[in-house]
Amino acid sequence: MEVVQVLCMKGGNGDTSYAKNSLLQKKVISLTKAIIEETVTNLCCNNFPTSLCIADLGCSSGPNTFFAVLEVVSTVDKVGKKMGHRLPEIQVFLNDLPGNDFNTIFKSLPKFQKDLQKTTGAVAESCFITGVPGSFYTRLFPRKSLHFVHSSYGLQWLSQVPPGLESNKGNIYMASSSPPSVLKAYYEQFQSDFSMFLRCRSEELVEGGSMVLTFLGRRSDDPSSKECCYIWELLAVALNDMVTEGRIEEGKMDSFNIPQYTPSQGEVKCEIDKEGSFTVNGVEVSEVNWNAYEGELCPSDAHKDGGHNVAMLMRAVSEPLLVSHFGDGIIEEVFSRYKTIVADRMSKETTEFINVTVSMTKRG
Repeated sequence: MEVVQVLCMKGGNGDTSYAKNSLLQKKVISLTKAIIEETVTNLCCNNFPTSLCIADLGCSSGPNTFFAVLEVVSTVDKVGKKMGHRLPEIQVFLNDLPGNDFNTIFKSLPKFQKDLQKTTGAVAESCFITGVPGSFYTRLFPRKSLHFVHSSYGLQWLSQVPPGLESNKGNIYMASSSPPSVLKAYYEQFQSDFSMFLRCRSEELVEGGSMVLTFLGRRSDDPSSKECCYIWELLAVALNDMVTEGRIEEGKMDSFNIPQYTPSQGEVKCEIDKEGSFTVNGVEVSEVNWNAYEGELCPSDAHKDGGHNVAMLMRAVSEPLLVSHFGDGIIEEVFSRYKTIVADRMSKETTEFINVTVSMTKRG
């Protein structure tokens, strides 16, 4: 499986699309609002720019894409007004892999421009939007061209499925039953990928430029702990049941692994320190309920079912990967079973995603 070719959130605006099932990711961005504001404020207060280049890496599609951008631009505007400056011209680069639904992003540009004018009073010509397809584990921009980089829930995705996972039979990710060699392979792939990411961004950011990165992560030192792996273990239960019933070939199941690593804050900071180009300003750990509609006004009766909400979230995230490996004939049944399994687990225990957010500045 060539991850660069098949990894993307489900496009469009249909009922099972990422655009319609990404409230949880929006909540995560909201949780990091304070650290984004602090980082952007420090960046602009030191030397308020006449023009600003920012990049959102792993932008996906749907309403969250411009939600994050508007947060950054609004902060620049607030800082500028306090200092007696107008909003500078801002170049915004929206990056994701080539399979991302960039068309949906561009169709929502008029709404962003209206929101921008309402929030800052700025006209559309003050903010220029460009789509940049490509892997953020490679160089994407000219040297010393960026002032600020944001990424939320992108960097837990790896550039490839780690080699050497043949012994991870019956699992689709790291799990409590995975042998130590599998955990080691995943960690080494994360180390290689994140260090490459840092090297690329160190070339592209100006001195004093900043990044705020949010990972789906974990608090535990154990990379196979339930807090980061359970969500995939339950999907593996649904797939294995279909193997037992002859609906999925066992060999197909055993050769499928999710290209993801959910790091601890210590692992994130360790790689930043080893690479050496950045000073860490702060690291925060937060959590969000699996069910994004917990405590929210539900848009339909279906959304009152936590199992439904989590299954739709995970389908929007993983369907393209599953279809590329198993075909699309199993999707409806897999997620119908998954919904039931997840609902049962959620009724018996607390289920949360852990987020690791780090702010850093490029050294001079």
